[in-house]
Amino acid sequence: MPSTVRILGTHGVPAAYGGFETAAENVGLYLRDRGWNVIVYCQIPGEGPTTVDRWNGLERVLIREPLEGWRGTSSFDLKSIRHATKAHEEGDVWLTFGYNTAIFDVMPRLRRIPNVINMDGMEWTRKRWGVLKQGILLANERIAGWIGDVLIADHPVIATYLRRHFGRRRVTTITYGAHEVTGASTAPVAELGLTPGQYAIMVCRPIPENSVLEIVTAWSRHRRGMPLVVVGPYDRSDPYHAEVMDAASDEVLFPGAIFEPERMQALRFHATAYLHGHTVGGTNPSLVEAMAAGNAVIAHDNQYNTWVAGPENAYFSDADDLTPLLDSIIGDEQRRERMGAASRQRFREEFTWEKIGSEYEAALLTARDRRKPKSATLHNDTGIEVSK
Repeated sequence: MPSTVRILGTHGVPAAYGGFETAAENVGLYLRDRGWNVIVYCQIPGEGPTTVDRWNGLERVLIREPLEGWRGTSSFDLKSIRHATKAHEEGDVWLTFGYNTAIFDVMPRLRRIPNVINMDGMEWTRKRWGVLKQGILLANERIAGWIGDVLIADHPVIATYLRRHFGRRRVTTITYGAHEVTGASTAPVAELGLTPGQYAIMVCRPIPENSVLEIVTAWSRHRRGMPLVVVGPYDRSDPYHAEVMDAASDEVLFPGAIFEPERMQALRFHATAYLHGHTVGGTNPSLVEAMAAGNAVIAHDNQYNTWVAGPENAYFSDADDLTPLLDSIIGDEQRRERMGAASRQRFREEFTWEKIGSEYEAALLTARDRRKPKSATLHNDTGIEVSK
């Protein structure tokens, strides 16, 4: 039977930050509708006492945190874990997003509190963190792998990696999701001086591992007859950002970061194609959102992207590879329509919140059952593969 789930490791709800927050919100709402008492820990800037309120049927524990950045996140996580441990009651189960501060999760482990941990996308492998932070992340990944009752991988490749290090029994694959977009206002498109169906778009952090320079370079080699909209916070004071902007032709538009979900949904929905250069990290929420909008996807050719977007979409390795691919796809409306239809079908099969919510519920029930006394009857209808 459903009970209480405490969701930790995110900035909280409503989602206004990233993929983990979006997952926490949508999984939390699904579990609410399934009869769970859902408690979400939320990071609030500033100082003051911890308070509690409700949002859309979810209980929010509002923890004030004056520190910012890495130190603020670590401090917030520790405060959340202490609060959740003190408030824990028999039958409660935790859902923790991320392993960056897994050392603190030793505390609930010693108390035999069941904990489902979303293991993120091998975050320690990202070179942008630097050697010291990579080492800290790797250590915390190992700790999370040892203490989590169920380990969630967001992609089959991540699941294979986790099973190699932590065994098969506790690992399951649950992707990120999105809400399907079947219509959207054209106002956000017009605000940028764009015409629906006459531009391509990419949305990502402006860092080398996302192939931004390669994509902008390939787009700018020929006249495309339409702009490429590169969404993200670009600043010439950053050498990589400056290199990207210098490589851009006048058919590349940099509108800055866009945080409003409705604007992004509209920009994706009315785009003729979505370009995705991520080279690491598992299932990327931005790619899933593009597929939910029915975008034709042109993505970097790696095992993460090809599994997510499927065989009907198009893939490239570098700027030289991408240039002729753009030549052929931009001028072929029928091919783009086939790719977009395949994206939408793939989304409906794998990435809906209904499917993902049910998989998280199964993981929570499994974790709770594994912490019951051995004499208790175990829940065995979880849908999680536990082959040895």
